[in-house]
Amino acid sequence: MKTLKYIFILFIICCLTTTINAQKVGLVLSGGGAKGVAHIGVLKALEENGIPIDYIAGTSMGAIIGGLYAAGYSPDDMEKIFLSDEFSNWISGTIDKKYIYYFKKETPNASWIDLRFNYNTKIKPKLPTNIIAPYQMDFAFLEIFGSANALANNNFDNLFVPFRCVASDIYTSKQVILKKGDLSKAIRASMTFPFYFKPIKIDSTLLFDGGMYNNFPTNVMYEEFFPDIIIGSKVAGNYPKPDEDDIISQLQNMLMEKTDYSVICDNGMLIAPNIENVNVVDFSKTRSIIDSGYAETIRKINNIRQSVYENISPDRLNAKRKAFNNRKPALVIDSVLIDGLTSNQKVYVNRLLFQKSKDLPIEKIKTEYFKLLADNKIENITPKLLFIDSTKKFNLHLDIKKDKNFVAEFGGNISSSPINEAFVQFQYKQFGKTAKSFILNTYMGKFYSSAMAKARFDYASSVPIYIETAFVIHQWDFFKTKTYFFEDKTPSYLIQNEKYVTIALGLPAGNKAKYETRFFQSYSNSDYYQNNTFGRNDTADQTNFNFNSIELMYQYNTLNKKQYANSGSLLQLKAKYLDGIEEYIPGSTAINKNPFEIRQRWVQAKLTYDKYFNKIGFNTFGFLFESFYSNQKLFNNYTASVLSSSSFTPFPESHTLFLTPFRSNIYAALGLKDIIGLTKNIDLRIEAYLFQPYEEMIQNSNLTASFNEKFQKRYMMGSSTIVFHSPIGPASLSFNYYQNMEQPFSLIFNLGYILFNPKARD
Repeated sequence: MKTLKYIFILFIICCLTTTINAQKVGLVLSGGGAKGVAHIGVLKALEENGIPIDYIAGTSMGAIIGGLYAAGYSPDDMEKIFLSDEFSNWISGTIDKKYIYYFKKETPNASWIDLRFNYNTKIKPKLPTNIIAPYQMDFAFLEIFGSANALANNNFDNLFVPFRCVASDIYTSKQVILKKGDLSKAIRASMTFPFYFKPIKIDSTLLFDGGMYNNFPTNVMYEEFFPDIIIGSKVAGNYPKPDEDDIISQLQNMLMEKTDYSVICDNGMLIAPNIENVNVVDFSKTRSIIDSGYAETIRKINNIRQSVYENISPDRLNAKRKAFNNRKPALVIDSVLIDGLTSNQKVYVNRLLFQKSKDLPIEKIKTEYFKLLADNKIENITPKLLFIDSTKKFNLHLDIKKDKNFVAEFGGNISSSPINEAFVQFQYKQFGKTAKSFILNTYMGKFYSSAMAKARFDYASSVPIYIETAFVIHQWDFFKTKTYFFEDKTPSYLIQNEKYVTIALGLPAGNKAKYETRFFQSYSNSDYYQNNTFGRNDTADQTNFNFNSIELMYQYNTLNKKQYANSGSLLQLKAKYLDGIEEYIPGSTAINKNPFEIRQRWVQAKLTYDKYFNKIGFNTFGFLFESFYSNQKLFNNYTASVLSSSSFTPFPESHTLFLTPFRSNIYAALGLKDIIGLTKNIDLRIEAYLFQPYEEMIQNSNLTASFNEKFQKRYMMGSSTIVFHSPIGPASLSFNYYQNMEQPFSLIFNLGYILFNPKARD
């Protein structure tokens, strides 16, 4: 009996010892860019087979996946995140359309590059530190990890699973092990691949991707947690030797130290999915890569089970995860605190965005955050959440970096036709309680020349407004014949000049639209010949129109590019009243030698709707509808009447041609577009348009104008264009057709933008 008693006591002791010293499993996830999503499949397979994960560590993409798991996200949750449109925006730096704040966008111009500087600093060239803008990602990490970090009290040991990640301090050339503090910033530091993403500071230390010094942190797992078993998921390898003719391979070897991809624990196991090579940020194969991680883990599950005797059922694990997530505090913002600005600048920001509101949900703050980023006075914002235990709410700290005061922009267009131009713009920006910007620019070319001086004042309030004033001078010099490059064919048959002053008041209409009312005082002058029989010694006829006008405009704009857009839409409605004096001065070839002067008054309205639909395979379909109405009377002669009418110019080259058949005082036009994505940056655009004038202007024998019968004629135009969207601007080769023109076909190459300063008459 005594013997049985001792055996029973020994059995109890053994059971208790086993419980106290339960086997612990650590999972290590390597870096590897887009290939790292295979870790999701690894986690999924381990969970389905009851393999416990007691600790997790990762580098770069492994830090993101490991951090998500430690923050209470299941593999299914992660898969949804990585397959979402939102993730595509984070990784590409694209701001979601619903957060675009069009009210703050500047008027498109022909700029290719810009140089930013302060008046008290040396002007020196700086290479960009990142290709991908971090704004979307920084705020997304805040949303994803903020609640878990608050629950863990900034201690990564208190997460759903204790977690470590690795970043790199390039100043000391050492790895940095991150185990406490701001979880979102720790993960953001660990995945900051050089040149792709902007580095961030933690405790005043600038940190980069952990893969530079330790891309597979099994040693960190072993030293920090000392688990019984280490399972490693490896989707990366060391780069091959540098090639003397390959600078990329040289940079890779300079930046990345060689990593030991073995599992250092005696009972360690390595899972190495077979994944095709993809670009660091190419997530187009996410689903198949996840499946590869899952399949490889299933193949090795029996070997893993031989070493891992602990078991946790999926139901029990999910219940544990649910209990953790239920304890997370809601992301409610009590206060927004601004750092990095002067007191007056803080007033501007607070008035514009937050209005001293309390208990704002994070989604509301997100909308305002992107509004602030849209302001060209702001260079960067680093957001940070601090949990207030007494209120169970968060304070949002925004560390704002003001943009440089001065911006110099350079650009233009290089063309195979005589429309080459150079563009230069200088801007001075300042903001305190109000924001101000002052712009001087010039376009210089044979076809188009212009200068503009503009000032804009932004006032922050619950409904922000801007007041803008400008002085603009234009000249368009149309050519008698088509020429190429810099050939000089003189004289020109039509020169248009315009100068005006304007003042405008604008206010937002939601995030993507604005209302604007604008007053113009303008003087326009046109020199032209009414026939093609003229010589160098002849003088042109001249029509002057000196007018005042007031304009009302509504504009909704989500187009993704300022020229050759392939997504988004534009809806614009303009109504304008004009009152002016038409003056005609005959030239040496005029039939009517009598000067002429008359008052002209009219109203006009223009509706433009440009729409691109969602991509289907390689194709993006779109359409353009435009209608124009005016009760304007005919001018003194046919040429002056056509010049004063509105023109339909749906693609870039059409803006540079005097297309008589496509001008009218009343018209409607419709076009269809098919944009075929040949590669990520190369599109083939096929466009066709129908132009229907209400009453076409016709030239009488005495060179005056009259109207043809209603809806008598209609005209077609079309374009087929290959566009390369380069970092500085579009390079395009276009074959165009214009019905009823003397030369209906054209082939033209352009590098840059065919864009002009705004007209008073448009």
